[in-house]
Amino acid sequence: MARATLIGFSAIAMWALLALLTDASGRTPPFLLLALTFAIGTAVGLVARPFMPAPPRPVKIPFQVWIVGIGGLFGYHFFYFTALRNAPAVEASLIAYLWPLLIVLGSALMPGERLRWNHVAGALLGLAGTVLIVTKGGGLAFDARYAFGYAMAVVCAFLWTGYSLLSRRFPAVPTSIVTWFCAATSVLSLACHFALEQTILPATPGQWLAVIGLGLMPVGAAFYAWDIGVKRGNIQVLGAASYAAPLLSTLVLVAAGVAEPSLRILAACVLITAGAVLAAKSMLFAKKTAGVAA
Repeated sequence: MARATLIGFSAIAMWALLALLTDASGRTPPFLLLALTFAIGTAVGLVARPFMPAPPRPVKIPFQVWIVGIGGLFGYHFFYFTALRNAPAVEASLIAYLWPLLIVLGSALMPGERLRWNHVAGALLGLAGTVLIVTKGGGLAFDARYAFGYAMAVVCAFLWTGYSLLSRRFPAVPTSIVTWFCAATSVLSLACHFALEQTILPATPGQWLAVIGLGLMPVGAAFYAWDIGVKRGNIQVLGAASYAAPLLSTLVLVAAGVAEPSLRILAACVLITAGAVLAAKSMLFAKKTAGVAA
């Protein structure tokens, strides 16, 4: 379980590159960018297929798995961009980023899982740190005029929560199935692009490299790593630790000179790190305790 949890952590680390690489990709519209990057993510799955965990014999894929997988990957991004089009980005992003807390709470409904106080407390500390990051230390202004956008952000949060939790109910389904979830998401995103956007392709080699980087890691390998983590790892710990993604993303932007360091970032770092350690305390200290008892 610890190894799978660490693999899940690698997905969170890769998602930290999302903001920097998206910014570097130029003026490519969102759905076209999704179509391009998920196509690359599909290629990542095809190349990595021989190295992924596989069952000893072919597994019949239930129809529900296709609904959960495609609905999770495409649905999350579709409703996220719909939310951003219909509500202020700060409030919409914060609502959408309730999914780590929802994963921790929802895990109590999963067979064989037990929700402890430290999981909830850790997730709440992570949420507090994320509020500091997303709002930049300012306030929130929920306005009834943007109710539709807020609702879309709520749908977005529940979709990713559902994808993560329901994936755990099908541990026998090989991670290679994510390849076809990525392919379907690419095709559906391209359809949305033609229906909703004007085509603007990356204009420079640097922008194309950013698109390739997105497809290789945060919109590629990260989804395969997340699948392994949520199916075989400690899902409560992964949920609470997911609040590290916006913090790590901000630190990457600071390191790249795109954002300025501040006490707000330091405070968020303390809150999110403390939350992740608290949520993972049983996993981090179990062996040490066992050794002392022996």
